[in-house]
Amino acid sequence: MRLQSILIGIFALACGGERTPADTARADSGRVNTSAGTVAGSRADSNAYPVIRALYLNRFAAQSPRKMRHLFAIADSTEINGFVIDMKDEFGLNYRSKKPEVAKNAGGTRGYVGDVAALVDSVKAHHLVAIARIVAFKDPVAAEVNPDWTIRREDGSTWNDKEGLAWVNAHSPKVWEYNLAVAEELVDLGFEEIQWDYIRFPEPYRSLPKQVFPGATLSKPDALATFLKQARERLNKKGVRSTADVFGLVTSVRGALEVGQWWEKLSPVTDVLLPMVYPSHYPRGSFGIERPNAEPYKIMKIALDTARVRDEKLGITKAEHVRPWIQAFSLGQPKYGPEQIKAQKQAAYDAGFHGWVLWSPGSMYDVFVPALDRKTPDGQVAPRSGATTGATTGAAKPR
Repeated sequence: MRLQSILIGIFALACGGERTPADTARADSGRVNTSAGTVAGSRADSNAYPVIRALYLNRFAAQSPRKMRHLFAIADSTEINGFVIDMKDEFGLNYRSKKPEVAKNAGGTRGYVGDVAALVDSVKAHHLVAIARIVAFKDPVAAEVNPDWTIRREDGSTWNDKEGLAWVNAHSPKVWEYNLAVAEELVDLGFEEIQWDYIRFPEPYRSLPKQVFPGATLSKPDALATFLKQARERLNKKGVRSTADVFGLVTSVRGALEVGQWWEKLSPVTDVLLPMVYPSHYPRGSFGIERPNAEPYKIMKIALDTARVRDEKLGITKAEHVRPWIQAFSLGQPKYGPEQIKAQKQAAYDAGFHGWVLWSPGSMYDVFVPALDRKTPDGQVAPRSGATTGATTGAAKPR
């Protein structure tokens, strides 16, 4: 999902009602907790979200003790205070479940983390927040085991996407319950936050058969919102946050994308929304910017300003409610390095948000470490240079 742009046709259609936020957004960093070293406690607190600055770890990194040692070393010396770890992705579970109803959908062809509780204990021992990433609805493993959970074609057969993969039906209460069972088991193993990904429906490409959703009684946005509302209620009772990834375009498109994501529907039912505002994923000319990938500061600043304004209209003012994904990979020109990471971080700060997560598909971050604030010998994060009051310090220059 993260290395493919959403349909440009959807973007062009939906942006008809888009408004540029430059005239309405304002920098408002005064209400943000600026303590870079703040780490989440073990309980969900709706009144004081900690600042999270995290790295994404794919399933293979989590399975490798050598890779984990290297990533711990990066976190120990920098401002990083959280790991987002793949525990259920498109390949199935990344752990051995003790719940029979979960274990039957495990997959297993890509290995497992040997000891999840020990992994989480190690994360916490390094003063990091343990966040479990769960891919919800792009789940070909569960779809194969449970054909009655799948999206169908008009002839009743299973619908497959362009990759030939089946998706589970996001309208199905059985699918919801399965994902919640996974989340609750991971919380019992020590994870402090559940981060939902693929909280969406597959793109309805015209070249593919029509999608049919058995048992659907809600619109796509309402189905996603109902699931996330249930997830937050159940996970908050267990003392953890329920968060969700959304396309970057969701911040700026008015109304729903065809995949069902709609800011006003999803924001009120999540503890944190994480828009994937990767500059490389915006079509040329977006927000009047000819080459979005070459202007990471501008793209992210506009997208996050819009997100903040929309949240404020919903009565949501907590700065940690929006935690953007930062592009830590190269897709086209220019090649991304520390300069582009600094630009994206600064855009988040200038928009009034201090948390973020770096996304590298291969969990390879060495080249980007110079962009991270360093820890002093006493374990504190050195003061960050540059104001967070609307300045463009650190903005990437086009090449």
